[in-house]
Amino acid sequence: MRLRILGSAAGGGFPQWNCACPNCRRLREGKFAGTARTQAQLAWTAAPGQWTLLNASPDLHAQIEATPELWPRDGTRNSPISDVIVPSAEVDQTLGLLLLREFHSFRVHATASVRKILTEDNSLFGVLARFAGQVCWKDILLDEHFSAGGARLEVLPLPGTFPGFVSASRLAESNPAEAVIGLLISPESGGGTLAFLPGAGSVSEALLERLQACDVVLFDGTFWSDAEPSRIPGVTRTARQMGHLPISGAGGSLERLATLERPRKILIHINNTNPILDEESVEHRRVRESGWEVAWDGMEMTL
Repeated sequence: MRLRILGSAAGGGFPQWNCACPNCRRLREGKFAGTARTQAQLAWTAAPGQWTLLNASPDLHAQIEATPELWPRDGTRNSPISDVIVPSAEVDQTLGLLLLREFHSFRVHATASVRKILTEDNSLFGVLARFAGQVCWKDILLDEHFSAGGARLEVLPLPGTFPGFVSASRLAESNPAEAVIGLLISPESGGGTLAFLPGAGSVSEALLERLQACDVVLFDGTFWSDAEPSRIPGVTRTARQMGHLPISGAGGSLERLATLERPRKILIHINNTNPILDEESVEHRRVRESGWEVAWDGMEMTL
């Protein structure tokens, strides 16, 4: 099974459209030792002509155009995209679904709570139900494995909350454990295991034990420090308060996951303000010296 990171940035991408932080400004000026990135998106294929998406990025159209294997074939309207897995109701993980509205049939896998938020509370998602069988919604159960695109997936519930736009009445009837999930992904035919955890706010001992047995770990690289987001105009919360474990500092991911020896360790979902995007920075060097890689758009791996 071959996997490709179509996008590696956090919400807003890099550079972010309305941001003139040092990273974004220097990238636009051509003075930055790093590359632009689109919003986080993973894809895989286990059979010719069949692809599964994990996330539905707002940048999905550009990501498809940048990936010839995701283009339509045979002079007709078609797509190799057969399944989309949505791990939360956040905009940067769901908006891309609306870009797949042009009369193409596919399956969407989400927890029941996330499905109801999207399909019952937001009339815009009605564009995915314009003809019978356009989109088939499959509920992800927290305690059961499921299959998609030739892969076997296991849910890892993560500490987290539903997005701020969700109504109080919907929150009252939703299962908090379904708000944010991580996933363990393995080929159905046998092979390695990849952990996808771009929204991890903490690492329990049980989770650490599960990650020890993985071959690849894609882990939350949103912020370098806990205080980083609070320095962004208009943001008052820390990284942990936003549901993201910072990379540095006491209890950060570098320290917390230092004992992981087997898996290939890759940071993904990187915010535009994060200094690790600068490949000449002290922070980038520290990450690399700690045995981690920094995800980039187009990065591939095989299980």
